[in-house]
Amino acid sequence: MQNVTLVGIDLGKHSFHLHGQDRHGKAVFRKKVSRKQLVEFFATFHACTLVMEACAGAHHMARQLAGFGHQVKLISPQFVRPFVKSNKNDFVDAEAICEAASRPSMRFVTPKTESQQTLSALHRVRESLVRDRTKTINQIHGFLLEFGISLPVGNAVITRLPAVLAEHRLPPRLIAILERLHAHFKYLSEQIGEIDKEMARQLADDELGCRLLSIPGVGPITASVLASEMGDGQQYGSSRDFAASIGLVPRQYSTGGRANLLGISKRGDKNLRRLLVQCARSYMQRLDRHSGRLADWVRAMLRRRHSNVVACALANKLARTAWALATRRTTFDAGASAMPA
Repeated sequence: MQNVTLVGIDLGKHSFHLHGQDRHGKAVFRKKVSRKQLVEFFATFHACTLVMEACAGAHHMARQLAGFGHQVKLISPQFVRPFVKSNKNDFVDAEAICEAASRPSMRFVTPKTESQQTLSALHRVRESLVRDRTKTINQIHGFLLEFGISLPVGNAVITRLPAVLAEHRLPPRLIAILERLHAHFKYLSEQIGEIDKEMARQLADDELGCRLLSIPGVGPITASVLASEMGDGQQYGSSRDFAASIGLVPRQYSTGGRANLLGISKRGDKNLRRLLVQCARSYMQRLDRHSGRLADWVRAMLRRRHSNVVACALANKLARTAWALATRRTTFDAGASAMPA
């Protein structure tokens, strides 16, 4: 096996399938191993290139195998699928991973650090809690509406739900249900508040996160997500590549030498894209308070394009600006160009 230069690993929960080939692309071995056997196998294997799909557990495994001296690469699963031959099985998937990694123009995913994964997990927990709180609020509104009580929209009225219940005659069992939902609402709000404080503390200790906060319209949550997902930004060749990775560039459908650009592609991380669009809308709502080239550009765009189009275009600029701050280790300058190359 000394002539093996590339090994494709099809990841699983308990079992892993390996496909090794030499520098000519000829298959040398196939092997099915457990998680423990996989680590033991590559701990003594000569240094080579290991390729995996960027899926659950891939980043942790990449860090672990890279510690043995191997070069570890991650590929997005959508780029591996076209190389699967005929019928699908785990060994064929591992071979397809090798085939995809052999392409000179293939795009790879940079493995995340432990801190990036931890911060990303914290954001996912917060999103889940926010969804649960919204569901609880909607249930309270719905149950009260069935008894003829219409509450104003928003979270503020839910905080004073006991006073609302005292003003109306409702069945005792319904009041008990609503009180239980109100207690759950308060618990979720407390948990979200604690997570927000923890993210603020982590952001204060993160140099990149503090620099991202200098971008107008970008708040702590967006800055934290950008820091965890983008990292130092070196995995992207340009600011446009980063904007394209989160689906903020036009989708292209061109043929016969005729360019045809459609709406934004909406690819990549939809949560990060949503946050950047929200930052853009927040900036546009307070446009009269801002000055500089970016503000002048937004005003000029609003005079000739719809506000939704301008919001997506501004989100694109914010993403490009974030990439520039990460790679150049600078802070935002309102007088500078808002679209780095």
